[in-house]
Amino acid sequence: MTVAAAPPDGTAPPAGTATPTGTASAAPVGVADTNQHYDLDPEIFGLFLDSRRKYSSGLYRSEGLTLDSAQLAKLRFVADRLGLRGGERILDVGCGWGSVVLHMAAELGCHAVGVSPAGRQHAYIAARAAELGVADLVETRQGHFETLDVEPASFDAVSLLGSIVHMPDLDLVFRRARAALRRNGRLYVSESCFRNAAAHEEFDRRGGTEFVRDSIFGWGDMRPLSELVRAAEDAGFSVISVDDLTEDYRRTIEDWLVNVADRADRLDAISPGLAATLTRYLQVANAGWGFTTKHYALVCQKSR
Repeated sequence: MTVAAAPPDGTAPPAGTATPTGTASAAPVGVADTNQHYDLDPEIFGLFLDSRRKYSSGLYRSEGLTLDSAQLAKLRFVADRLGLRGGERILDVGCGWGSVVLHMAAELGCHAVGVSPAGRQHAYIAARAAELGVADLVETRQGHFETLDVEPASFDAVSLLGSIVHMPDLDLVFRRARAALRRNGRLYVSESCFRNAAAHEEFDRRGGTEFVRDSIFGWGDMRPLSELVRAAEDAGFSVISVDDLTEDYRRTIEDWLVNVADRADRLDAISPGLAATLTRYLQVANAGWGFTTKHYALVCQKSR
């Protein structure tokens, strides 16, 4: 999920930012706003997300789970859906603040590679990997997956948690993910989707959606689940599971809203009005679940 609010001027990484590996060409057209959002001060995300700064749905399948425990449950769910048992190579596209790569390295001993266009995220992940004692297992590459140099058939698993919405060429993304996988490797995609094609069309026509699309969301193109399945199958994947995580995301956002309210003064000290903007967006997002939007986890396998 993207929640961009009154970002500070400039998007260049701060002085002293660690240099990630990998090469990429210029960003695809239309994603500058996304880059700017994810280059915000990491303290902002630490104030309303969980301790891992995981910027997507948790998994609330037990009573009384905290946000932190729900996010840990979700990371273990992702590992299970990907069939990870330990020591595999995983590529996390749109790695954010490193929750997936750090977890897979620390808990399963996986060699984890994260991809993100935002310079600040790479420096943060490198520091956390060192603290966790997994610096030798965690690597980040700065750039956009659509143009990044990735060796073919070099990964056992590829994950995209809430990032495919920022990629305009859906077919290219699935083709590149399949090319990166070894035979029988798995792709995990969790994404917010329009409930159906009609809901997508209605959203584009409806007045008032500009706030979400322009002021908050940055560049993004949410699609119906059917478009993701079609792109996966056209790329040569076999779809092996689909999970509806809509209710889990609703509860995740409720916990984020509690954190925003509890830490509003600290958020506004970083960027005036930030707490109110975050609150408005999160409330709008939660109001749409089941009516306009759903959240799914799609798992595919490279069977041939």
